[in-house]
Amino acid sequence: MFSRKRLTLARERRGITGIQLAETSGITAITISRLESGQTRQPDDDTVRRLADALDYPVAFFHKGEPEELDPDIVSFRSLKKMSAKQKNAALWAGSLGLEIYDWADKVFHLPEPDVPDLSRQNDPESAARVVRQHWALGDRPIGNVLRLLESKGIRVLSLEEANKNVDAYSFWRDGKPFIFLNTFKTAEHTVFDCGHELGHLVLHKHGGPRPTKSAELEANRFASSFLMPDHDVRAAIPRRLVSARRVIEAKGRWKVSAMALTVRLYQMGLISDWQYRSLCIELGKLGYRTAERVGIEREKSVIWQKILSELWARRSTKEDIAKELSWPRDELERLVFQLAGDTPTVERRIFIPREIKSE
Repeated sequence: MFSRKRLTLARERRGITGIQLAETSGITAITISRLESGQTRQPDDDTVRRLADALDYPVAFFHKGEPEELDPDIVSFRSLKKMSAKQKNAALWAGSLGLEIYDWADKVFHLPEPDVPDLSRQNDPESAARVVRQHWALGDRPIGNVLRLLESKGIRVLSLEEANKNVDAYSFWRDGKPFIFLNTFKTAEHTVFDCGHELGHLVLHKHGGPRPTKSAELEANRFASSFLMPDHDVRAAIPRRLVSARRVIEAKGRWKVSAMALTVRLYQMGLISDWQYRSLCIELGKLGYRTAERVGIEREKSVIWQKILSELWARRSTKEDIAKELSWPRDELERLVFQLAGDTPTVERRIFIPREIKSE
């Protein structure tokens, strides 16, 4: 059966209106509206083909059954005021596609089981961050690769790659499994902090009801700051008397965060005064560090997806083969996976063991 929701998904992922789709497909806007609303349930084969061609999606995509829709109330979008409805819908549909590709991956590979503590009764985000660090035996040392750590603890991570700074990362739980979607269009430091922020949502707000709320976002930010920049390590690395813009820029790489994020952390810890905090923010802004990082870090890559792709490519499966099996256009696979994993996967076998892949 033709899926009306998949038509909406494909159209909104392409960022076009029903009228624009009508112009490119040669099908009337009224027909498209009736298809998406369910008033016309089963279009003829020629109509489906013309829609598929106009949207550059495989015909088979529209016959896969209804996609699983994410509940906007449980997704932690942080920049709703900046996001348009079009941007929000496209990002939510990315989550639906992400569920499909992880359902596929779970059938083929042994992925790590979730090991994410439920701290929804914890009132203090910084205490919760310390509990998670203890639970994962991290001590007070900086985390070498945050993305790899999250994946090793069973968190399913994918890329949004929306090419728009208005769209932030988001996270949610589904069937006992945690998911994080990262917008890789932003700086590598921003992505690291997003990982910490979304981890905060996953552990603090698992049963917290509708999100986002201002308090939930503040709690996730405090969690991320404490988790990524533990108190004892920051105090040892940046003595109070040596705090300056230059010192912040030099030190930020230790925790792989932005200069502004480290400055906020220093202020939260009482290592700098109100006056110092304002002065540092002004100076860092003049140096170009308010919205970007003049001296940046290398972007972290997904170890899980690098290894999955290594195994598949070793069996001579190409990107086209994977997209065909999913009935996806190749560019959706690129946006969700390859932007996060890179084109040259490395093989590291400690996190999961591939299942037996059935031969044709």
